[in-house]
Amino acid sequence: MPPLTVGSAVARPGEKVSGFINVPAGTDPGTEIPVTIIAGRHVGPVLALIAGIHGSEPSPILALQRVRAGVDAAALTGTVIIVQVANLPSFIHRTVYRGPWDQKNLNRVFPGRPDGTASERIAHAITTQVIDRCDYLIDMHSGDGNEALRPYSYWNQLGLDDHVDAQARDLALTFGLDHIVIDRGGPRDINASVFCSNTAHVRGKPAVTTEAGGVGVPTEEMIALNVRGAMRVMRHLAMLPGPREMVAHPRWIDPAEVVVSPETGTWHPAVRPDDHVVKGALLGRLTDYFGETVTEVASPMDGTVIYIVVSPAMGAGEPVAMVGKVLPPDGH
Repeated sequence: MPPLTVGSAVARPGEKVSGFINVPAGTDPGTEIPVTIIAGRHVGPVLALIAGIHGSEPSPILALQRVRAGVDAAALTGTVIIVQVANLPSFIHRTVYRGPWDQKNLNRVFPGRPDGTASERIAHAITTQVIDRCDYLIDMHSGDGNEALRPYSYWNQLGLDDHVDAQARDLALTFGLDHIVIDRGGPRDINASVFCSNTAHVRGKPAVTTEAGGVGVPTEEMIALNVRGAMRVMRHLAMLPGPREMVAHPRWIDPAEVVVSPETGTWHPAVRPDDHVVKGALLGRLTDYFGETVTEVASPMDGTVIYIVVSPAMGAGEPVAMVGKVLPPDGH
C-alpha cells in the first residue's frame, strides 16, 4: 500500500504519524490543523474522525487524543485520519460558534474556498485533505461554551443515495448515542454543502454528526462517551477486532427546531436538557441589561429540550434552544 499523506503527516502501513495541515494567510492570519494518521497493515476503509470544528467544544478534542494513543496501528485494518482540533484559532482564543478573525461559523462555510477568509480556508483544507481522502466521517461535537445538552447525534437522510443514507444510519446507531435527530434538510449542492458532515455525505461518503458534552467542560463521562463511540465505529467497519454494537432502542427525533432569540439582551433559561415541554411553554425570557423583561421565548412544539443556552449573553438571531419531537419506540 502506498503511504497516505495529510498535510505534513506521511504514514506508511503499520505507522502512526502526526503533523499539521498548513492553512496559509490570506486577508487574515494563517493557521494550522493538527492531524494524526494511523495506518493499518492491511487494506481497509479510511475513517475520518474530526473534533474541534467549534473550538470551545473540548470533550471530543480530548477524546481523540485518547483515541490517538489507544489505537495500535499493528492491530488496525484500514486507516484512521484524526483531525485533533479543526478550528485552532477558535480553540486558542476560546471563542463560541465563530472564528476570532472573520466571525464566521466554520460549520456553515463548507466546502470552503482557498482564497476566502480564515474559516473558509480551514474548511477548504479539511475538504481537500481529509474529506476527499476518507470513506466514512464522524464530525464530533459537544455543547459549545454556552450550551447545555443531552447527548444526541444527527442522521442525514438526504435522499440522494439510499445506500449512503442507510450506511450513515448504521454509523449513528453504532456510535451509541440513543437520541438521533433525523435531518432531511441538509443542502444537496456539492459546492455549497455548508456543514462538515454534509460535505462528506453529498460526496457519497456516509457521515454523522455527534453531540456529547456541554458548556465547554470536558467531563470524564463525556470524554469517555466520545472515545467509546469512535472505537465502536472502528469495530463496526471491521477496522478493529471485537463485537459490533448498535443502539438497541434508539429514540428518533423528528421534527426538531432550533429556536432563536428575537432580541439582543440578557438570557434567562427556564428549562433544562431532557425536559418535556408543550407548544407555547416558556423556554426562557430575555431582559434588557437592567433586568427588565424584553420578551419571552416559547417552545414551537410539544417535545423534548435537546439543548438550551445557559449563558446570559444573547444576540438577536442566535440560538437559545433546540426542541424536538421524540418519536415512540415503534415510530420509525
